[in-house]
Amino acid sequence: MKDEWPASSPDLNPLDYAIWSILKAQVNAEAHNSVKSLKQAITEAFENLDQGMINRAIDDWPRRLDAVIASNGGHFE
Repeated sequence: MKDEWPASSPDLNPLDYAIWSILKAQVNAEAHNSVKSLKQAITEAFENLDQGMINRAIDDWPRRLDAVIASNGGHFE
């Protein structure tokens, strides 16, 4: 039963396989000397995400699901 679903699989989470890396790059483009500055940068980066990129990440989900199934839950790319 445990092996039926890859719990917390980054391969099946659009935030993990597409969006976090973009946010991280934008937020870390400048050094932050306060938590307030970091929070503001995260908020701005999130608000400025391209909706087309988000849609593509979500549209890619069925292909990734098929790849996880084909690899029997193992690594793929």
